[in-house]
Parts: sequence; C-alpha cells; structure tokens
Amino acid sequence: MTWFEETLYSGSSNQGFQQRFEITRIVHEVRSQHQNLAVFETPSFGRVLAINGIVQTTEKDEFAYHEMMVHVPLIANGRAQRVLIIGGGDGGVLREVLRHPSVEAAHLVEIDRSVIDVSRQFLPMLSDGAFDDSRAEVVTADGCEYVKDSGETFDIVIVDSTDPIGPGEALFSQEFYENCHQRLRPGGILVAQCGVPFLQPGELSNCYQRLGREFDDVAFYLTVIPTYVGGFLALGWASDDPALRHISIEDLTRRWAETGIKARYYSPAMHRAAFDLPPFIAELFDNAS
Repeated sequence: MTWFEETLYSGSSNQGFQQRFEITRIVHEVRSQHQNLAVFETPSFGRVLAINGIVQTTEKDEFAYHEMMVHVPLIANGRAQRVLIIGGGDGGVLREVLRHPSVEAAHLVEIDRSVIDVSRQFLPMLSDGAFDDSRAEVVTADGCEYVKDSGETFDIVIVDSTDPIGPGEALFSQEFYENCHQRLRPGGILVAQCGVPFLQPGELSNCYQRLGREFDDVAFYLTVIPTYVGGFLALGWASDDPALRHISIEDLTRRWAETGIKARYYSPAMHRAAFDLPPFIAELFDNAS
C-alpha cells in the first residue's frame, strides 16, 4: 500500500501531526519551472492535485471551496461583468465564475502554465470546459506583476492562491493587495484564500492587517473543505462599500434564483451565515489590531 504524506505542517511548521492519503494510482507527476505537481487517485477523494507536497484540491470536495470563493462575492455584487482570477490554474474558480450569466469576461492569471495543462488533461472535471468558453482569457504571468502593470479594471478580484510558500508567498503581500485595489471598479470586491485559522492564525492576522490598510471594509467568511485539515478555511473579503456585506437574505435569494445555478455548498442562507465567526477566530483580529 502506497501513501501520500502531506508536508504542509511538517518541517518548520511542526504542528505535531500529518495528513496522509492512500494512493491507488499515481496519474501524473512533473517538475515544472516553478514547482512539483502530482495528480494521484485515492479511494475517498477521487483524484487529488498536490503541489510541492501540499494538497490543492480534490475531485470530491472541491465544490466547498470553489462555490464559496465565487458565489459569495458575485451574488453580493449582483451585477459583475468582469472578473479577475489570480491563480486558480485548476479551473474550478473559472468554472463557477462563468456560470453567472452577467459575466462578460473572466481573466485568469496563472504563473505556472503547467498547472493549467496538467489540470485540463488529468482533472478535466474541475474546469468542466471553462477554459474553452469564449469569455475566458488565460494569461500565463506573475499575478503580482499583472495587477501592478495592467490598466484594466474588474468588478471582482479572486485570489485563488496556494499557501504563502514559494510562488504563492507574494500574493499575501501589502503591495499586492494595494495593486489589487487599483484594479477594482467602484463597488468592487476582493476575495482571497487566507488559511485555516486554527492552525494558521498568523496567516489570517496578516491578511487582516494588510487588507485593512487598503480597503474600507474588511471581513472574513468561512467554508469547510475536508482535505484542508484543521477545521474552517477563512476567505478574506475586502471592499470599499460596507453595504455589500449586508445584503438582505431576500435580495440574496432573488439574485441567486435569477442565475439559475444549482450548487452543492453555496446557498443564500450559507452566504449570510458564513460571516458569523466563532469567537476564537474573531479574537485573532483583536490581537492583530
């Protein structure tokens, strides 16, 4: 029996435990210019994408991440036409963005083209044809440089990054958030992956401080992905319009029904509830102030 042992909490993190998956078959493994990529099959989670020894997404539980990362900001905005995705080379966020009828253009900026190529070939269920949609524009580039140099603006910016290790580290910087702010139209929303608060409290505190220097309204909402061990995953929310975080359940329900989208995790009720944080998470912001 062969096992994959995740490295996220080993080494310098040394959290004293480790997650592992039984591998029934190694589908593909490659060293790209930037990182190690592996796709393997498991009994419980189907196909798994791992980068540098860390699980990124799985066939069975990806919906809990991609749906909440996308539908919360797009339904809150209510009229998003242009969406920028930084990272997200597996195509799951792009898939969910393009399910919204209002979206006219979705730009996906991925530093490592191999992530896209490997995902399209070996995990096609994640993008489900989204890369072939005429509204999708895929750019192979450094996301930090793109938001700094691009003159385009967007209604939504979604930062679907890896953990702040290696190529993903710069996507948590003050400069990056500042440049993302410049790419947003009035009423725009930034959403970013900000780690598992129980095991990565420093990541969440840093995101809170840095986003707070750039945006008038900063908050976090939660989702649960079984393979992101440690409990809740926090998604950062940043906007200059505080009202967007307080859309009524009636308006959320109406907007959601108008999209015609069927989801497995997101709902208007989950949208509202996800912003209610347990005290142990809210306390992290007090300590960061």
